Amino acid sequence: MSSPADIRTVFMGTPDFALPTLQGLLDFGVDVVAVFTQPDRPKGRGRKLAPPPVKVLAEQRALPVYQPPRLRRSEAVDTLRRLAPDLIVVVAYGQILPEEVLNIPRLGCINVHASLLPKYRGAAPINKAIIDGESTTGVTTMLMDVGLDTGDMLIKRSTPIGPDETAGELHDRLALLGREAMEETLRRLCAGTLEPVKQNDAESCYAPMLKKEDGRIDWSRSAQQIHNLVRGLEPWPGAYTSFRGEALRIADTGVEAGSDAPAGTIVAADAAGVRIACGQGTLRAGALQLPGKKRLSAADFLRGTALNLGTRLES
Repeated sequence: MSSPADIRTVFMGTPDFALPTLQGLLDFGVDVVAVFTQPDRPKGRGRKLAPPPVKVLAEQRALPVYQPPRLRRSEAVDTLRRLAPDLIVVVAYGQILPEEVLNIPRLGCINVHASLLPKYRGAAPINKAIIDGESTTGVTTMLMDVGLDTGDMLIKRSTPIGPDETAGELHDRLALLGREAMEETLRRLCAGTLEPVKQNDAESCYAPMLKKEDGRIDWSRSAQQIHNLVRGLEPWPGAYTSFRGEALRIADTGVEAGSDAPAGTIVAADAAGVRIACGQGTLRAGALQLPGKKRLSAADFLRGTALNLGTRLES
């Protein structure tokens, strides 16, 4: 195939993470014939229906948009068959592609996944990499199959993870890296030089969808492990502890030297942060938030809330 313009492509994606890749396809000259995205969802206090980010961009570019509640339904599959795509590009779509959809495009379905496969298959690879204390991550384009992120790998792009980088910050960088990886994938596809590589299942691990309960802090763990948890769950669902019977969310953390106090004990509190003893080392929390309140810097939080030294925070 000589040109991206010769590739009839359906794009499937939903959140902000997918936007750079969709924009990249358009800038690269790919013939995007349709966009599939999740249905509009209620949002905000008013619970008004809001379109997903991919729909907004697609409509700005006058692309046909389809929002089937279930891609497995026959009408959605029939629509895809009528579109007759050569290629389907998938980025954080939010639905599993059934085998009958995978078999429609003659060039297959290519997914942009936010990890260096085969590590961190699943829904939350960005968060899991940070929580596990990884120093490097990246994106992988792969040919999709019926398994969960098990398809043959095509192009990888790696990047270091900053020692204090949050999942939200890394998310934005990987979204741009995903665009680069997809463009390189298309270049090689057009040149006929793509070389799929099978994944080694023995090297894989799973990054499940996040739940709010995942943010509960266990103070018996090391300060570094808790710092990684806080970073990995920022901005959602957030890491929290129990304070006076309420969930106290903790953010903007750092690791400091240890203390002889029992794990979970507040050992210092000033404008620079609240220090909490851990199983190993001390965690500094530079921002705190009580339920129904705004997130505050440690300095502002301490102006309105008394934190007595020696208080034990519960896991």
